[in-house]
Amino acid sequence: MLFTVLIGIVILQRLVELVVAKRNEKWMKAQGAYEAGASHYPFMIMLHTAFFVSLIMEVFFFERSLSPFRVPLLIVFLLAQVARVWCLTSLGKFWNTKIMILPGAEVVQKGPYKLIRHPNYVIVCTELLVLPLIFQAYFTAIVFTLLNIVILSIRIPAEERALREATNYNQVFTK
Repeated sequence: MLFTVLIGIVILQRLVELVVAKRNEKWMKAQGAYEAGASHYPFMIMLHTAFFVSLIMEVFFFERSLSPFRVPLLIVFLLAQVARVWCLTSLGKFWNTKIMILPGAEVVQKGPYKLIRHPNYVIVCTELLVLPLIFQAYFTAIVFTLLNIVILSIRIPAEERALREATNYNQVFTK
């Protein structure tokens, strides 16, 4: 029961986020934005879709039960959801699932973006690991954590390259 409710809420959350991302994309393009790193985006979508399919199949077909560590894992997951909302609200209309670049825009330096460069990716990594662990879905946790690392090893450099070329990213993150 907990699995069905939790997965249903998370899937619904992701679908709402896609609607918000599409609305933000439309607004950004009207301001002169363009998409960078588009070639890997379909793979990212496939990865996240396959994650949910794998998690559902592993839990139901292999009759996975709740972890004995479910309470701390659930707390970590819920904290990640709070942090996710913090990221989305901090970026506002600049938040997107795609790498949308608005030339000349100032890089957001508020909320979690004051603390680290890519907090949303940290949150996604946490979710892809912790959510399956709540239900002892170890295969899904391991495989999709590794696949996500591969995707992020492509995505983060593409995003940073585009931000360096078109925004004040270099001035903000000189190290």
